[in-house]
Amino acid sequence: MKGIAAGIGVVVLSPLLLAGTAMMMASSSEATTTSALSGCLTGIDTAAVTKEVTKLLDGADGKDVHIQGLDLPAEQIPNAQTIVATGISLDVPKKGQIIAIATAMQESRLRNLNSGDRDSLGLFQQRPSQGWGTAQQIRDPVYASERFYKALLKVDGWQQMKVAQAAQAVQKSGYPDAYAQWEDLATALQKAIAATFPNADKDESAKDEAKDKDTESSAGGCAPDKDGTSFGRIPEGSVPKGYKIPKDADPKARKAIEWAMHQLGTLYQWGGSCTDSHGPDPMGRCDCSSLMQQAYAHADVKLTRTTYTQVNEGKAVSAKNLQPGDLIFSRGTAARPEHVGLYMGEGLVIEAPRTSKPVRITPIKDWDVLAVRRVL
Repeated sequence: MKGIAAGIGVVVLSPLLLAGTAMMMASSSEATTTSALSGCLTGIDTAAVTKEVTKLLDGADGKDVHIQGLDLPAEQIPNAQTIVATGISLDVPKKGQIIAIATAMQESRLRNLNSGDRDSLGLFQQRPSQGWGTAQQIRDPVYASERFYKALLKVDGWQQMKVAQAAQAVQKSGYPDAYAQWEDLATALQKAIAATFPNADKDESAKDEAKDKDTESSAGGCAPDKDGTSFGRIPEGSVPKGYKIPKDADPKARKAIEWAMHQLGTLYQWGGSCTDSHGPDPMGRCDCSSLMQQAYAHADVKLTRTTYTQVNEGKAVSAKNLQPGDLIFSRGTAARPEHVGLYMGEGLVIEAPRTSKPVRITPIKDWDVLAVRRVL
C-alpha cells in the first residue's frame, strides 16, 4: 500500500526507543521508518498490559500509564479500543482483531493521522485514491476499522496465515515482514481491551444453552394497541411528524425519552458508553443498552450496563400493556435477549440498532418482542 520508509532514510533504533523517535517526526512525514525493524517487541507481559489498559480506561492520566511500545497511550489505547469494539460488533474472531491492531501499530502507531505516504490517512493509512473511501470517512476510526475488517475477511484462508501474512494480504505494503514485530503487543492489547467489554468472549454455545433454557416471554405473544404504522415511513435519525410524548407519561420516563431523542442520528458503536454520542470519540457513542442506561441516568434512574442484565431490571409486564419508558427486548431469547429499545408511546420505539446504523425511531410492528420490563 505504501512504501513508508522511501525517501525518509532507515534509522536503526533500539526497541524501547522506536516508538518515541517515530512520534517526533514532522507531520509531513508522520509515517514511520519500517524496513530495518523486525520482532523487536517480544515477550510482552500481558498481565502488565491489562493492568495499564484498565487504569487508562478507568480514567487515569495517560502520563501515569506505561506500556512498552506505546508512547502516547492516552491517544493509542482508545484507538485500539475502537478497533477491538468494531471487530466484536462485526463478529470478527479474536485473531482478526489482533491482525487489525498489529496493522494499525505498523501503519500509524495507533494514531489517527492526518497525512502519510502520498494520500494515506488514518489508523491504517488507507488511501482515498485506492478506493478505501473519502478522506473524511477514512479519518473516522470506526469506518476505517470496518473497511479493514471487510478486506481481511475477503482474504481466502486468512485465519490460517501468520499475522504478518494476513496483514500484508490486505495492506500490500512495501515492507511485508514489518507487521510481525507488533504481534505480541497486539495480542496483549486485544486481550486486555476485550476483557473490558461485557460478554465479548462469550462462547457461541452459550446462545444454544440459553435457547434450551428459554422461558415463556412476558410479552405473551400479545401486541400493543398501537403499532406505529400510522406514522408511515420514518427516516432514520428523525422524529416522525406528529409524534409527541404522551401527556400521561411518567415524568422520569419523559426525561429519559427526551434525552434519548437528542441522540437521534448518531452512529451506533458496540461497547460505546453513550456519554458523548455527538463527540469525536467513537467510544462515546451509543450501543443499545448504553442508550437505555444513559437515558435513564438523566432521569435519575440507575440501570445496569448490558442487555443481559437490563432484562432483569424492574418488573415484567405484558407487551399489550406498554407504557412510555418501558424497556423492550428482542433477538436471541427471552432469557437472554440480544437487543433492547425504549418504548416512546404511540407504537414507537427508540433504539441504537447496530453497527453502521444511527440511533433511530422504529414502529413496534417491526419488533419481535421477547420481553418487556418496567423500570419505574
